[in-house]
Amino acid sequence: MKRVPTGIVPVIAVDRASAKPLHRQIYEGFREAIVERRLRAGQRLPSTRGLAAELGISRIPVLQAFEQLLAEGYFESRTGAGTFVAGSLPDDLSTASNRLGRGRPAARPATRPGRRAVSRAPEVLASEPKPWLQGWGAFRVSQPAVDRFPLQLWSGLVTRHGRNPRSSQMVYGDPMGYRPFREAVAEYLRTARAVRCDAEQILVVSGSQQALDISARVLLEPHSQVWVEEPGYDGARDALKMAGARLVPVPVDGEGLDVVAGIARCPQARAAYVTPSHQYPLGMTMSASRRLQLLDWAQRSGAWIIEDDYDSEYRYESFPVAALQGIDQDSRVIYIGTFSKVLFPALRIGYIVVPADLVGRFAAVREAMDIFPPTLYQAVLADFLGEGHFGRHIRRMRLLYGERRAVLVEALRQEIGDALRVVGDAAGLHLTALFPEGVDDRAIAEQAARQGLWAMPLSACYLEATAARLGLVLGYGGTSRTEIHDGVRRLRGLLSAL
Repeated sequence: MKRVPTGIVPVIAVDRASAKPLHRQIYEGFREAIVERRLRAGQRLPSTRGLAAELGISRIPVLQAFEQLLAEGYFESRTGAGTFVAGSLPDDLSTASNRLGRGRPAARPATRPGRRAVSRAPEVLASEPKPWLQGWGAFRVSQPAVDRFPLQLWSGLVTRHGRNPRSSQMVYGDPMGYRPFREAVAEYLRTARAVRCDAEQILVVSGSQQALDISARVLLEPHSQVWVEEPGYDGARDALKMAGARLVPVPVDGEGLDVVAGIARCPQARAAYVTPSHQYPLGMTMSASRRLQLLDWAQRSGAWIIEDDYDSEYRYESFPVAALQGIDQDSRVIYIGTFSKVLFPALRIGYIVVPADLVGRFAAVREAMDIFPPTLYQAVLADFLGEGHFGRHIRRMRLLYGERRAVLVEALRQEIGDALRVVGDAAGLHLTALFPEGVDDRAIAEQAARQGLWAMPLSACYLEATAARLGLVLGYGGTSRTEIHDGVRRLRGLLSAL
């Protein structure tokens, strides 16, 4: 009988003083030796008894390491012959990108194939971080007063549903969302926003960004042209770009989106993205005539209108403005709403009101993305709406935000005066301070961010740099009275210095 030679012991170091268990050190040592091609496929390994004696340790950790390597397919056992490096391993293991074991890079192959990746919108994927969006605090746009949220009440509702969840809430759900929550949302929208809908049309999403992504996937073909407001919301533009859309900037004036200008620039656009109740970031409300013009254009051209109603609950000089969707007679409007601004951003719950004939398509895309939305917070929100807590919270916050808005406007007037003009302060959680010609709003915003002031430059909201107006978009929802006064004084200093 031919004798099988004893396996050569590879160079494997163990450190008895290390916090890492011995069996893990042995396992990683063998794995690294195989990946780096120091041990080759089919090579015979030493016996566990011999390796333990060589390393001067108990046989138990060696057995544990061998069992793990056998289970993962690095080793194979041959009856009566011993243990070998698995013969099925390829001759060339390309692992240059990994750092294994003790932190040394794996061997790099001589040649490497191209690393192909889809790049639908390289300008989105390669965008640099914006300094004014890197923190939370004074003047951060879209930041509500989370410290005034009724957390104790909310916690009680979460506990109610967390302790005794129904079995129907623990299994796979409807891709459209939790039915009781959709019914509560539909009732709220019909009553407070004059939206024409029922529960079957409500699609629950993880915020307005996902709503835009799903809408773009359903409505747009690659290279579809889409009207976007100029200036406008860059998050919506990013979502549309990622879907392969070609953006057509359409200017806004005191009445909102200039429909005539949009038709002149691109009469056959596939869709228009608008914020008619509170234009972002300039804050005007789209006039009735512009709304009718927009709906007429959409009907005649077969286009879609994506209405983003992101913070319409907060108006300070009139009642909330009815949604554009409510006067749409041809089901051309895709209505998007979110609870991020009215409750708290980390909730990540929004909704789409889908035209009845498109419900199946939207539901299919939603299911393909992540099957269905999480149920727990939907159940909690259904109670929060149905028991009247939501309405009371909105009324309290409307008073608070109205006071903070007035403080900010007055502080700007006293500290800076005629050097800027305030617009868009009739609603929402932000206003815009317009600068005179020649003031570099980006430089001021960057300097402000270094001081913990998160003011956004207005010019960053424009696609066409030549059309950009200069100024700062100042959020006041999450900024206290003291922070407002202190922040405005520091902004005055930055303006004077620059």
